[in-house]
Amino acid sequence: MPLPTTTRSRLTVASAAVLLAAGAPAAYGALGEGAAGGPAASARGSAYVETRLFFGTERPDGGPEVTDRQFMAFVDREVTPAFPEGLTVQDGRGQWRDASGTIERERSYELILLYPAAEAQARDPRIERIRSAYERLFGQESVARLDERTSADF
Repeated sequence: MPLPTTTRSRLTVASAAVLLAAGAPAAYGALGEGAAGGPAASARGSAYVETRLFFGTERPDGGPEVTDRQFMAFVDREVTPAFPEGLTVQDGRGQWRDASGTIERERSYELILLYPAAEAQARDPRIERIRSAYERLFGQESVARLDERTSADF
C-alpha cells in the first residue's frame, strides 16, 4: 500500500535534511575552508584597512541641518583630495548620546575608505584632518571613526 502524500513529503524533506547535514562538512573541505571564513578566504586579496566615518547632520547649536549638497561639497573639497583612489558614501539614520546626556537621533552619512594596510600610518593624519574639518565647519561635537583590518581584491 503506497504512503499518503503528506507522509511521502515529510520523508523526502527529512531525507534531504540528513543528506545536506552529512554533505556540508565535505563541501566546506572541498572549498578549502574559504566558504566558512577560514584561511582560504583571507588568502584572497591584499591586506587593507577599512575606515568608516560617521557624520551627523543635526547641529548642536540648533542651526539648520547639514544638507546633501553641503555634505557632498565637503566630500569634494576635503575627502576626495586625500583619498582620490575612491570612497563610498551611504545615507544613514543614527543615534548617540551627546555631551549633555541627551540621546540624539539624526540623519547621517557613513563614509567608507579602503586603503592598503602598509599605508595606515601615513593615512591617519589625513583622516583626522577630515574629522576635524567637519566638526569645525558644521559645529559637530564629534565624527565617529571605526577602523578594521581586512583583505581586498580589485
